[in-house]
Amino acid sequence: MSVDLILLSISLFTWGIGEGMFIYFQPIYLQQLGANTMTIASIFSLFGLAMMITHIPAGYLSDHIGRKPLLVAAWAAGVLATGVMALARTLPLFTVGMLLYGFTGFVSSPMNSYITAARGKLSPVRVMTLVSAAYNLGAMLGPVSGGWIGERSGLRSVYFVAAGIFSLSTVILIFLHPQSREIHDPAAPPEKLWKNTRFVSFLGIVFVAMFVMYLPQPLTPRFLQNERSLSLESIGLLGSIGNLGNSALALVLGQFAARTGFLLAQASVAVFSVLLWKGTGLAWYALGFFILGGYRSARSLIFAQVRPLIHSAQMGLAYGVAETFNSLAIMLAPLLAGVLYTQEPGRVYWVSAGLIVVMVILSEFFAPRVAGGSAPVPVIDREESREN
Repeated sequence: MSVDLILLSISLFTWGIGEGMFIYFQPIYLQQLGANTMTIASIFSLFGLAMMITHIPAGYLSDHIGRKPLLVAAWAAGVLATGVMALARTLPLFTVGMLLYGFTGFVSSPMNSYITAARGKLSPVRVMTLVSAAYNLGAMLGPVSGGWIGERSGLRSVYFVAAGIFSLSTVILIFLHPQSREIHDPAAPPEKLWKNTRFVSFLGIVFVAMFVMYLPQPLTPRFLQNERSLSLESIGLLGSIGNLGNSALALVLGQFAARTGFLLAQASVAVFSVLLWKGTGLAWYALGFFILGGYRSARSLIFAQVRPLIHSAQMGLAYGVAETFNSLAIMLAPLLAGVLYTQEPGRVYWVSAGLIVVMVILSEFFAPRVAGGSAPVPVIDREESREN
């Protein structure tokens, strides 16, 4: 592994600790600041919108000005956003900080492109697995630490600690070397993305699949505290188990072709929904959170299916477009989750499980088939953990 990938892995490890400390508790802290169910759902929807509008510009810029400047900008913006959330004492100001943190989701395309280009002699599967493991290890430590601090000092203090950890992560990232841009032969330019029918049709699958898989997630911490009477420490423990599941399922599903892994990942989120709906104790919820790791794997496997459909010089832009459709799902799903939750809290889980089963069937018929059985390319997604 190159020095750059080692530095990026260390930076992602520290970021995972900081992000994991607060991300699972966002719905609970919003409630403490005075937000009701639909207000929380609306804020999460705006969070998805903040992510959505950044991906295509970031993907375009990563192809044209390089990836490192965008990485540094995203890390620095994350430090600022977390500082705003830490200092906020009112719901409006905290929401501003949370939405600013959502804007940093533009890091996804340039970061995944950077990792793909920096792999050297390592296979794409191997390099993505190693770097992903670094992030998930940090993210596994974060929630249990955040729950412990939150129980003793209040959730607001968690954001101050996270901002300090993010600052360290940013300093490490600055030492990355810039990468040269990938270019195409002017005499044979690649097909325009919007004229690439296989790529465009796959975007519809991306949107629907990510919508139904994200549907049961945004209000789950609130559900566990209000309906299942779990403490912050218990919810933090579940978050850590979920991040352990992220690593484990990435390794398992990464052994399959991307298309098959994508189907299995969707099925795993359906199982999560059923366990949260029907589970009767912490052990059942822990199993559900572990299996929820399929959600992040699904996002990675989307990129694995996109990559063979496009020219390498379009990688950043294509990743950005795919992330835009994913963020559109993240923007809309919390609204439906809020409506279902207010009708009956458990309804969001059985509805999402049923919709995922339907989507698995549709994906089987309509997800792209790549000639030659192209190997899956798991993609690191620092943004995804923000959504739990």
